[in-house]
Amino acid sequence: MSKQIQVFRYILFDFLGSAAAWVVFNLYRKKFIESQLFGGDIPFSLDTKFLLGIIIFPVFWVALFGLAGFYHNVYRKSRLKELSASIGYTLLGSLLIFFAMLLDDYIVSYRSYYRILLSLYVLVFALTYIPRLLLTMRTIHRIHSRKIGFPSIIVGNGEMALNLYSELKSEPKSQGYLLVGYIIAGADNRDLMSGKLPCLGKLEGIASVVRQQRVEEVLLAIDGESSEMLTQIINELLSLNVLIKAIPSMYDYLAGRVKMTGIFNAPLLNISFELMPPWQLNLKRTMDYSVGVLAMCLLLPLMVVLAIVIKITSRGSVFYRQERVGQFGKPFTLLKFRSMYTDAEANGPALSSKTDARVTPVGRFMRKTRLDELPNFINVIKGEMSLVGPRPERQFFIDQIIKIAPHYVHLQKVKPGITSWGQVKYGYAENVTQMVVRLKYDLLYIENMSLFVDFKIIIYTLITVVRGRGV
Repeated sequence: MSKQIQVFRYILFDFLGSAAAWVVFNLYRKKFIESQLFGGDIPFSLDTKFLLGIIIFPVFWVALFGLAGFYHNVYRKSRLKELSASIGYTLLGSLLIFFAMLLDDYIVSYRSYYRILLSLYVLVFALTYIPRLLLTMRTIHRIHSRKIGFPSIIVGNGEMALNLYSELKSEPKSQGYLLVGYIIAGADNRDLMSGKLPCLGKLEGIASVVRQQRVEEVLLAIDGESSEMLTQIINELLSLNVLIKAIPSMYDYLAGRVKMTGIFNAPLLNISFELMPPWQLNLKRTMDYSVGVLAMCLLLPLMVVLAIVIKITSRGSVFYRQERVGQFGKPFTLLKFRSMYTDAEANGPALSSKTDARVTPVGRFMRKTRLDELPNFINVIKGEMSLVGPRPERQFFIDQIIKIAPHYVHLQKVKPGITSWGQVKYGYAENVTQMVVRLKYDLLYIENMSLFVDFKIIIYTLITVVRGRGV
């Protein structure tokens, strides 16, 4: 069963459950609230408000639950966390519906408002949470019975790796680890994992193994690990879309960045973590797409004028296309207005500077005002970029940066952006050394990601555009 089908089931259950809640709620209002006001049973009627509500009401709840992250990681749900989240978000949604649609209802007394709000809350909670809980319980049962699993590898080939393998295999209820092989790593020269799982190679090729095997979880169990080795592994893996877990003996090194993943199962500590709460991450994605579409519509006349000026003033294409590295190391084609003369990089890749002779007069103005980056909104709409995030680089320069600062790969945990904290605070880099200096600002952004920080960066960027302080 694919993830998309599972997500569809959650959405369908929430839609039908909230639609049923709307119908029952309206029947309750007619029978027990309006009947007291008008002195008798009020016949149920399909009025405009009811008909609109039966469409708007379920769409509202599905959107709210989606924003809250209810459809995120559908195979790794915690029933306790889902219960607490359902209680809170159902209350929030009920209050919004109450003030938007129900506050002008006819009432006998103000106590009726409490009855209306309470009945709405109870009906929505019961008719959405209970079906969702049953679906979650069914999924957990399938994981425990090993009908569903997540492709996983063990990093290590010594006694710790063997003990972890044996413990996972002997568990009466599976945690969902579908072990596809192991990676040789550690000070122990003995290969105790030989014959237990396929050997997928050595530590140096772990990133390629993760991509080829479509690994979702990496379990670290290395004998005689060193901080340098762990740093190497984490730098390799944190830029990939995988969960990283370790056995407790590594806790001292990873203190403050881990959480226990289970109580009665094999003790593993979660190293990888979400950079933003699910609701903020979903809202960030929604804002990216919405602002991207709006910007393209509003700025289209300006973009047409810039395209004409570029075409008239210099020979070559209006747009400049270049391969950049995006989230999780996936390459994409970046779109910009051409600000340099044609064949500016005939002698190989080179960074620009304030006095770069390759930049056209029009291009220099566009770069100062960041107008050359307006086509980036197309990349945002396509989902390749975000409004705010580390600026994407070419693989040619990434390879040089990593030699000096291996932790650069951490930037690939997030989507690259049109603007970034590094670009706001430091500006464009003219060489690899300056790229490394700017790196600290982008790492600081990743460690403190939030919608508030994004908004702050956008404001600073607009100030830079208005004042023309770009390169």
